[in-house]
Amino acid sequence: MTKSIILLSGGLDSLVSLGLTRISFDVQLALTFDYGQKSSKQEIEASARLCDYYKLKHRIIKLDFLKEITHTSLCSDAKVPTGTELTDSVESAKNVWVPNRNGLFLNIAGSFADSEGYDYIIIGANKEEAGTFSDNSKEFIESINNEFKYSTQKHPQVMAPLLNLNKNDIVRQAIENSMPLEYVRSCYQGGERHCGVCESCTRLKNALLYNNDTRYVKELFEE
Repeated sequence: MTKSIILLSGGLDSLVSLGLTRISFDVQLALTFDYGQKSSKQEIEASARLCDYYKLKHRIIKLDFLKEITHTSLCSDAKVPTGTELTDSVESAKNVWVPNRNGLFLNIAGSFADSEGYDYIIIGANKEEAGTFSDNSKEFIESINNEFKYSTQKHPQVMAPLLNLNKNDIVRQAIENSMPLEYVRSCYQGGERHCGVCESCTRLKNALLYNNDTRYVKELFEE
């Protein structure tokens, strides 16, 4: 019988990845990473709500050193650009890049899998963000799986159920499967509510509007 770990940020992609795999892949453990990002408090709270909703074991992994070596806007005093300010994928990645983030997260999850016998590691990598961030791509997932053949005895497999989906598709999956979008935290900023203008907020809001879901636009983005 298989069992799985999920990387859970509390955002849209990790929620839908969890909702789509929690039964068939027997997701038992969620790992949430605090690396000093501006939205760390809100992401941890959102992830905790999702774990309570889906009855998962939840572990928070602190990576203080990662903030110390991250000089882009997610962890520093630099201004987080708005979605409209970013004109191309290269510039977007530069503005919010965290050094080797997904590689580090997956290797930590690989250690848990190797030690505690997990067969799969679920990550919310998707087609839309793969165009901006190379560590969301199919090639990246394949390379990590190849690495685990040598770096672990368990040889867990990384699964990305959203790999061929864009944000519009992902939101549609959430709506059609009655996933708790009210618990989502997808904002790069550290405010109590979604800022509504950063790249992550822009992607989510546009996808909700595309799917004619005004309820969550109001609930997540409007005062």
